[in-house]
Amino acid sequence: MSTGKRLSIVFLNYNRLHETKQTVEHLLALCQGRDDVEIIAVDNGSTDGTAEYLHAQDCIRTLLLSANRGIAGYNEGFRLARGDYLLVLDDDSCPRDAATLDRIIQTMDDNPDLGVLACHIETPAGAPQNSWHLPDSTTPAPSPFFIGCGFAIRRQLFEAIGWYPTSFFLYQNEIEVSFQVRQRGYRIEYRPDCRVIHRGTPCQRPGWRRVYFPTRNTLWLIMRYYPGPQAGYLLVSRLLIGLGRALQFGELGAYFKAVRDAFAQPVIRSSLPPDVRRQSRAFWRQNSILHHLLGKA
Repeated sequence: MSTGKRLSIVFLNYNRLHETKQTVEHLLALCQGRDDVEIIAVDNGSTDGTAEYLHAQDCIRTLLLSANRGIAGYNEGFRLARGDYLLVLDDDSCPRDAATLDRIIQTMDDNPDLGVLACHIETPAGAPQNSWHLPDSTTPAPSPFFIGCGFAIRRQLFEAIGWYPTSFFLYQNEIEVSFQVRQRGYRIEYRPDCRVIHRGTPCQRPGWRRVYFPTRNTLWLIMRYYPGPQAGYLLVSRLLIGLGRALQFGELGAYFKAVRDAFAQPVIRSSLPPDVRRQSRAFWRQNSILHHLLGKA
């Protein structure tokens, strides 16, 4: 039975009260007077007053978790959602304007084979935040992946996938979801007219996190989705790339722990069909040592 909600905006918070306030204020202004959009905030066990602030907001649905669950915290918010589509944000990101919300709903309505709409990510000043996850295009185009601080997905599809992979905690969850979306026969499309402001940058996170989680989770993805010879090449490549990142951040301990944990965990294989691997070439380039050495990653 329809709830009348077309879009559920879900974002996750953890100890960033200032950013959360900006996001909430912006979202409330965009959604004022709308009954087809709901806002859901999940707090990941914050201790800086964020939970209390969110609890006092009458116009949003709030879920307060007792501990930091990483990206698994999002899943609790997704389960509460009643919209046909989910717009997923970070606590430091928000749509540029109300027109973006309308475009997301209309685009998903008009394209039943579209599983994920990858938004254009930009700074508050309007400068693009480029990423290998998205195509370099000024018009709608097929996208290899999406960026987690701004994308829309069909709620029922996301539920069938099992939401975000809880074991990842942080990083590469977008890749896992993208592979799953394509394996189910849906498209991912980049829409530059669906604009999301992202106020933060990944470099704000501690060095050990930027070594441990990308290394471990990428090794899991390679072992799960790529066939023998290709997996062998990518695994060796990713070990070398991860080692270089560890030396850059002075985090060799985090690197060796990531490698140990990756290979200690059993992986259920689900090799990507050739057409999905072709659509996901950006992942190959990012994890190929030859592409890194040639400057073509």
